[in-house]
Amino acid sequence: MADRIYLVRHGETDWSASGRHTGTSNIPLNSVGERQAERLGPILARTAFARVLSSPLDRARRTAELAGFGAVDTSPLLCEVDYGDYDGKTRDEIRALRPGWDFFEDGPKNGETLEAAAGRARVVLGELRPIAGNALLFAHGHILRILASVYLGANPQFGRHLVLRPASVSVLAREHEWPTIEVWDRIAESSERG
Repeated sequence: MADRIYLVRHGETDWSASGRHTGTSNIPLNSVGERQAERLGPILARTAFARVLSSPLDRARRTAELAGFGAVDTSPLLCEVDYGDYDGKTRDEIRALRPGWDFFEDGPKNGETLEAAAGRARVVLGELRPIAGNALLFAHGHILRILASVYLGANPQFGRHLVLRPASVSVLAREHEWPTIEVWDRIAESSERG
């Protein structure tokens, strides 16, 4: 397995700022998200990466580019969970239709199941297994939370305990052969709103 796997959630979009679930809709970074992505550059420049991958969705690819990684391979396996009928809706809007709804328990209506997303995460981790060195992944909130859960050997629902802010950096590593979270949800100085 790669020495360390760096996970970067894309910068802010208008939908993420308003709490809208943004799955496969190709929503761009807003101006705050672009500044956040630029601030990731100095953090990521401290590390050499043997492999850099991005979701093909614009918000992830643009984050990679602004962080100094313009020529990256893209993988559809890193796309955000397909929220189906819930794409573009807030949690409150979904709960108005489906009281008590919880993403990690109920999943999206007519969208991707949690287990299907976990299956994609397992394939990504399998592709990183032969890497000598560090890997860097630019992707989205829910798929990265699910990927971290799978990496730890936990049920994908464990992702509910792993909050990821826009333009955050997390690091998966190993300690005495055990998969660990070395860093979680670190943001660059002044990268929060504004």
